[in-house]
Amino acid sequence: MSTLEDTLSGWTGPSSSTEQDKQERTERMIREAVKAHKAFDGVSLEVYAKGSYANNTNVKQDSDVDVAVQCGEAQYWEEEKPGVRPTGSSSYEGEWTPAKLRSELLIAIKAKFPGQVDSSGSTAFRVHSSSARVDADVVPCSDHRYYFASGRYRDGSRVFKKDGSSLENFPVQQLENGRKKNATTRTSGSYKRAVRIMKRVENVMVERGVHREVPSFFVECLVYHVPDYILNRSTWTETIKGVIAHIYSGCDGPEPFEASERWLEVSKAKYLFSSSQAWTRTDGRDFAQAARDYLGYTS
Repeated sequence: MSTLEDTLSGWTGPSSSTEQDKQERTERMIREAVKAHKAFDGVSLEVYAKGSYANNTNVKQDSDVDVAVQCGEAQYWEEEKPGVRPTGSSSYEGEWTPAKLRSELLIAIKAKFPGQVDSSGSTAFRVHSSSARVDADVVPCSDHRYYFASGRYRDGSRVFKKDGSSLENFPVQQLENGRKKNATTRTSGSYKRAVRIMKRVENVMVERGVHREVPSFFVECLVYHVPDYILNRSTWTETIKGVIAHIYSGCDGPEPFEASERWLEVSKAKYLFSSSQAWTRTDGRDFAQAARDYLGYTS
């Protein structure tokens, strides 16, 4: 095998078993913190991991854990067209407002991790790592449902920021769609291996100062749009060459006018490129160009 093939092959694996143990311990301790908080007794809460850790696409340099604490006491909603939401639903008038949830969750995790919680962020609470744990972002959120004109609906979560603004996430759909693309019937595991390779490429380029930082989630979404036949090539050298070329061509030029031609997040619930996203098509194209140059692909 070539030197490049050896390097890429070595980048396909997830975090080490030691790192995975720390991740699992971190998630477990956050669950314990929520369970032990008396104010949460009898409250409908779901605590779950999301992001790269849950989707098994994380790498050593990005080994932190994202944990959502989702409150089911109130359900927020959107509708594709006015009037498609079922009638008879009343507004929530209980105590578990976004501010109340955020306040109580902060108390709960500070009690479990004294002196290790940073609450200065706009959205998540940061629990700093220790010798036995990895960094964690704990996200308070609430139930969210999107109603389609057809009568169907999609469940997700709504995250409220400190400033009162909000965003919707669909972690269950992301997990399911990633597993489907990674399945034996499609890519036999090559999809998530390719995601890890591209995340490691990004990490190394940032470390060496040859490119700016690119969000891990964005990288995962870009690779998700690579056709299965490219991910099923016989060598990683050819696979990643195809991955980079597809990302570059897919991000080149303006956003397509037709909705069916626009790229989506892995959840298929939100457009990958829109005014509400933290990245642009240019970011995706530049990342692909930098990766191609860094790895030494000539075309």
